[in-house]
Amino acid sequence: MRRLLLSNDDGVHAPGLRALYDALDAHARLRVVAPDRDRSGASNSLTLNRPLSLTALDNGFHCVDGTPADCVYLGVNALWDEKPDLVIAGINHGGNLGDDVLYSGTVAAAMEGRNLGMPAIAMSLVGSRHFNTAGRVAASLVGAADQLSLPPRSLLNVNVPDLPWDEIQGFRVTRMGYRGPAERPMEVRDPRGRLRYWIAAVGRNADDGPDTDFAAVEAGYVSITPLQTDLTRHAAIEDVQGWLDAFT
Repeated sequence: MRRLLLSNDDGVHAPGLRALYDALDAHARLRVVAPDRDRSGASNSLTLNRPLSLTALDNGFHCVDGTPADCVYLGVNALWDEKPDLVIAGINHGGNLGDDVLYSGTVAAAMEGRNLGMPAIAMSLVGSRHFNTAGRVAASLVGAADQLSLPPRSLLNVNVPDLPWDEIQGFRVTRMGYRGPAERPMEVRDPRGRLRYWIAAVGRNADDGPDTDFAAVEAGYVSITPLQTDLTRHAAIEDVQGWLDAFT
């Protein structure tokens, strides 16, 4: 039976993680390693300034006092004698669409698995109600994962509409859209009158064309976007070289 490592960024007690475990329990041997608290927005950060605590919970899950990437790193290297066959992060409470992936701890957990040499999937529910739908999607993808071959250092980012299963329109392979600039921060005063700031909501969609993840989810389709960890803008290399040559 295949070995799957599950993680997330919403924390080890998040309902989405439980729904993912319940959906996959019959399909594989599962190991769960997740943050001990909500670490949404942690992106790919690793904890390098202190040792980490890895704690077994009564339900068999493990929690780490660190980031999602920490959890996958320890789940792969400290708990199993053999590497997992697949890393799945989620089910995130809320979508990871467009350039959300740059900040997402869910995507980062999957990316850490990919960086350690395993296939990886990031699962998100674009809402907070129908985690069972996203669990069924995860089970479907895991069941067919052996038949998919991705280039090295690639992973899948999956976003599921917050709908009952029978209202899902199907699956679409998509590209990332992107958002415009975020709103200005919200100013607040603490009890001592000192000025503090809340990070504002994400900006409005700037590219949500028909082939994007935004458009697929809006139309009721599960969005599946292949991602790569190589951020090089290869098409710009020649232009940048010409710019450099002009003044050096």
